[in-house]
Amino acid sequence: MPIDSSDTAWILVAIALVMLMTLGVGLFYAGMVRRKNAIAMVALSLVCLVIVSVQWVIYGYSLAFGRDFAGFLGDLSYIVLNNVGLSPIKDDTTFTILIYQMMFAVITLAILTSAVAERVRLSSFIVFGILWMTPS
Repeated sequence: MPIDSSDTAWILVAIALVMLMTLGVGLFYAGMVRRKNAIAMVALSLVCLVIVSVQWVIYGYSLAFGRDFAGFLGDLSYIVLNNVGLSPIKDDTTFTILIYQMMFAVITLAILTSAVAERVRLSSFIVFGILWMTPS
């Protein structure tokens, strides 16, 4: 069954909205902290976008959508997006769904920035973000 182009367009719009929501969360939290830390809160939200995007491409997608390993965790068969989207079907939407799920992983970490507002160094947050987004 072919994928409708309007369905794909709607998913792309949803991806853009969730990506904007990440910046919106940063602006919201910037309004809740002292003036000297406002830019840091927006920057933390953008750092979340970078951290999770890189992590998702390298091994996050594989752990989330790979074949079951022990019943609750995917294997590393899709590490660095190996063999993702290589199907003979012309209307494959694997990459669209991949980015859609990645944006929700980004917003998950961005919401957590409120807990560390004015309390954490950037390097510590990067380590925390990588560990938090890695399923264990």
